[in-house]
Amino acid sequence: MPKWAGVTLRAEPHEYVAYFGARFALLLFGCLPLDTASALGGWLARKIGPRTRVHRVADRQMRLALPHLSDAERASTLLGMWDNLGRVMAEYPHLPKLRLGDRIELHGVEHIDAVRDSGKAAIFFSAHYGNWELISLAGTQSGLPLTLVYRAANNPLTEELLQSLRHRASGARHVPKGVRAARALLQALNNNQSLGMLVDQKLNSGISVPFFGRPAMTAPAIAELALRLQCPVIGVRVERLGSARFRVLVEPPFQLSPSGERDADLLAGMTRIHGVLERWIAERPDHWFWVHKRWPKE
Repeated sequence: MPKWAGVTLRAEPHEYVAYFGARFALLLFGCLPLDTASALGGWLARKIGPRTRVHRVADRQMRLALPHLSDAERASTLLGMWDNLGRVMAEYPHLPKLRLGDRIELHGVEHIDAVRDSGKAAIFFSAHYGNWELISLAGTQSGLPLTLVYRAANNPLTEELLQSLRHRASGARHVPKGVRAARALLQALNNNQSLGMLVDQKLNSGISVPFFGRPAMTAPAIAELALRLQCPVIGVRVERLGSARFRVLVEPPFQLSPSGERDADLLAGMTRIHGVLERWIAERPDHWFWVHKRWPKE
């Protein structure tokens, strides 16, 4: 049986099928040159993605968020979304070989340098945008190790496979969401270790935050941590520059200011952060993973 961190993983029969399918796909993509693998992944996703149920979810959400797009523009953007997602999946086995200055441009490195040289923690945030897996790689290759929080895959076998690739690529510590994660993140910040978080997913037990003018249930953890420890907050996004070349953009840091009214402070902080996400998505809507169910059905 597969193991992770010395623990034997147990799974259901269908999870083994998915696991070995994922292993085969990663082996196939890993045997191909990076550009070929990326192109093949994009082609497969463009052919398969629009035929899935979740394509309708993505189309509905894009209608809500970007109503100004014509039907043709929306269809083209959704096809671009599937292309990007297929490329992200196909690029997984190549992550350990990617280096800054080769296929990855880094803009805003001065903000990373400032955090590293200060010896104090910061919280970097992003979204499922472009190839988001490169964020931890850019941090560690710039001399700033990160602790990253993420949503674990439902299949424990696939989870082990992805974590192995991520660890070999960046060496960053990845912590799955949950109660244990909250303690680990707080401990990291108290030890002046920076965090990385993807903040674009729905959390029914979170708070309602305006996102593209509509209420969206959102995890407030990043605002809670930033307000409690007064850490700077820094947005990072990854743009695709055609095929398997990328631009990592690190934005200037900002502070979330506490007023003493906890609920109001969390809402203000998450609203500001989601305003940044809105700007990114409006600029490159094909880069965002629109299948996340961010808004309730009307």
